[in-house]
Order: sequence, then C-alpha cells, then structure tokens
Amino acid sequence: MNYQIAIKRIDTVNEVEGYWTDEDFIQLLEKFNYPDGAAAEKSSLPELLEMAISDYEPNEAAEIVLGYKFSDRLSEGQIEQISHNMLIDKVCEEYPEIDMQGTLFHINQLLFKAYNGKFPNAKASVVHFSMTPTDGEAQKLTAENVLKLLNNGLSDRNLIKRLFEDQMSQNIPFPEAAAIVWELTTKDDINYNLVTSENWINKEDITEYEFEAVLEDIEEEA
Repeated sequence: MNYQIAIKRIDTVNEVEGYWTDEDFIQLLEKFNYPDGAAAEKSSLPELLEMAISDYEPNEAAEIVLGYKFSDRLSEGQIEQISHNMLIDKVCEEYPEIDMQGTLFHINQLLFKAYNGKFPNAKASVVHFSMTPTDGEAQKLTAENVLKLLNNGLSDRNLIKRLFEDQMSQNIPFPEAAAIVWELTTKDDINYNLVTSENWINKEDITEYEFEAVLEDIEEEA
C-alpha cells in the first residue's frame, strides 16, 4: 500500500510521562524503606521516592531499581555490574539486549533526577507524524510498519538504518522494531506519536519531512 508521510516535529525529552505508575512508586518506596507510600497522597509519590532514593549511595539505589524491574531476567552479579556502569555511561543506549533499553532509560532518568545529575542524562525522542494511505483505507500500523515507512525520510547516518539496513529497506521481518519503538499511539490510524531513544532517532536524522513510501507485505522466512 502507498502512503504519504509527514513528519510534523520531534520533541526531545528527559523523561516519558506516565511510565512509572502509582503502584510502581508505592512498591519502590517500600524497597527504599519507606513503607507508608500507600497512605500518601498520590501526587506526592514521585517526590517521596526521590527523597527516599537520595538516602542511598547512587549505585545502591541503582541496584534496587534494577532489581525491581529485572530480577526475573538478570542475575545479582549482572545487576551490580550495570548499577556501576550506569554512573559512567548511558547504559540504556549501549545495552546489547535492545528490548531492555527502554526500561533502562526510564530507570536511568529516575535516578538522574533523584541525584541531580550524578547519572548521565539520556534523552528520548517523541516523533509526531502522519501516515496517510493514498490507495486504500487507513489501518493501524505496527512498530515494524512505521519504521519501514519512515526509512525514506531518514539519513543514511541514522543508527537504525546502519544496523538494520535490510530490515528497513526490504519486505523481510523486522522483529527488533518492537523493541526500538518504546511507545506507538494513534487515535485515528493516521496521526501517530512514537517514543524511542534519541540514540535511535533524533532531529538530525530527518532528511525529508514529507515523502511517499510503499508498505509491502512481509515475506515470512522459510
């Protein structure tokens, strides 16, 4: 199907609002030895957590939050290693398991805020765009669909195009797309908001703001 694509703007943000739920805050407060989170005003939970976190050494706090999110996936040794690396590098941009990078970003930024900059400041991109079919009815697009359609508007220096050239340009499966795209929302199946790391897509990556693209049916590998 043929699409007309228009990239309206890219916002660079330090945090993605709504990622951490009230329940997350309450459970994390308990892990940081503040057991009364459930009785606190919901609006005060983020601030209470920041104060509770700051009573700990940065790497200790990182271990606690990493354990909360990844205890079923990482060993204690891995969590300890990442907690130390986070103070030096943007682990959320470099971690080899792409599907963990989004969560690592949210953890990094929670700690960055709590410690007033002791952790590196990673950033996310919120891409606002429309994808209008020119020869059929609009349908809800997947992360894979969207990245393939954006290909024509992205610079050859873009990290996604460099790492996944074939998946972006050919009608073959692109399973990593769901991990690269942290959030994809639409109310009308035409206008979309996409959240990802600034490392994956940033303002400098856009070479065309209006262009056409063809979405082909994916040929499943035999």
